[in-house]
Amino acid sequence: MFKSASILLRRGIKPPPAAAAATRSFASSSSDEPLVKTALYSLHKDLGGDMVPFAGYELPVLYKAEHGGVMKEHLWCRTEGKASLFDVSHMGQIRWHGKDRAAFLERIVVGDIAGLGGGNGCLSLVTNETGGIIDDTVITNAGDYIYMVVNGATKFGDMKHFREQMERFDGDVTMEYLEDSMQLLAIQGPGAADAVGKILPSGLDLTKMPFMTGVATTLDGVEGCRITRCGYTGEDGFEIAMPAEYAESIASKLISDPAVNPTGLGARDSLRLEAGLCLYGHDLDETINPVEATLAWTMGGPKGRRRKEGGFLGAEHILKPDGKLQKVARKRVGIMGMKAPAREGAEIYDAAGENKIGDVTSGTFSPCLKAPIAMGYVETPMSKKGTEISLKIRGKFQKAEVTPMPFVESRYYRVPE
Repeated sequence: MFKSASILLRRGIKPPPAAAAATRSFASSSSDEPLVKTALYSLHKDLGGDMVPFAGYELPVLYKAEHGGVMKEHLWCRTEGKASLFDVSHMGQIRWHGKDRAAFLERIVVGDIAGLGGGNGCLSLVTNETGGIIDDTVITNAGDYIYMVVNGATKFGDMKHFREQMERFDGDVTMEYLEDSMQLLAIQGPGAADAVGKILPSGLDLTKMPFMTGVATTLDGVEGCRITRCGYTGEDGFEIAMPAEYAESIASKLISDPAVNPTGLGARDSLRLEAGLCLYGHDLDETINPVEATLAWTMGGPKGRRRKEGGFLGAEHILKPDGKLQKVARKRVGIMGMKAPAREGAEIYDAAGENKIGDVTSGTFSPCLKAPIAMGYVETPMSKKGTEISLKIRGKFQKAEVTPMPFVESRYYRVPE
């Protein structure tokens, strides 16, 4: 259990809904292997970080500070002029080299990698031979190489899969895993651009930097860094990579800005759920394909090259020969209207509570909406907006409704015209 929540429970005090959700979300992260500490471990402890195991690393779930705790950290990220700083150094950073790197990547992911212009990026999906999702990833054309970020919990399995596919690929491609030599921070929220701008060179104008683009740069004068305008909260923001030996000084510089608040895994999870974004291993896995996950847009439109050509692993299970989508028996949906939060594994039934139609994969109490939200998979005929359903929560049925996502409006940056 999270230390803070377990103390409350022992004292007979019920933790806030968001804190309790965070406790359940990460308490199962355990392994016999020693946990890896990121370059910011000491800083996290100094800031009051409540450290927990996650993806083989020791990371803060929340901070015991004036603006700490899942609820406060969450709301800070949504507040005008504010920004939240996350340590995401557990994620896998990979550079792809070789003249055939784009062609190889189009074998293992569903997106149009060859079509990415310099500095442009995309969210894509790594698929297996049956079309199931091995991982979700952000890929950017960095010019001399292609930059990929994969999930921390899956990165070693991903790279094993990549190596197997490289052995079958007749072309020039090499994979460079950056290990922990490069650390990764995410700064998210309406004030993220102002905060990051203070440590960037004066020549880099963030007002002209579109969402899902990246560039090599210096950060606070440190060479060998990279900034990508992306994130997983539904807010404007950036992922910034830097050499490990400079991570603490750069993070400290960022949080010296009173608008920037250190934020843990608990708020990161509730923020991404409000934004309707998937968490791998919960909302996505190798038995779920992009159509079922309502992520077919990662392949491009119906007339796009990837939809017409396929060519990625499992394409024949996802696309028809003409590029149209194969029909699926289930789809991912948003859910609202229940009185109590529905956690992962809660069963979904029809409105009468007679026929089971699916399962919840993520659920929490929304700090912004002050109401329970969830996502899950239901039978396709029951996936339309407004469909009345029932959730079985703690042995009792609760009325709910299929709801569009995101639950909270996204505010990704658009360059002014």
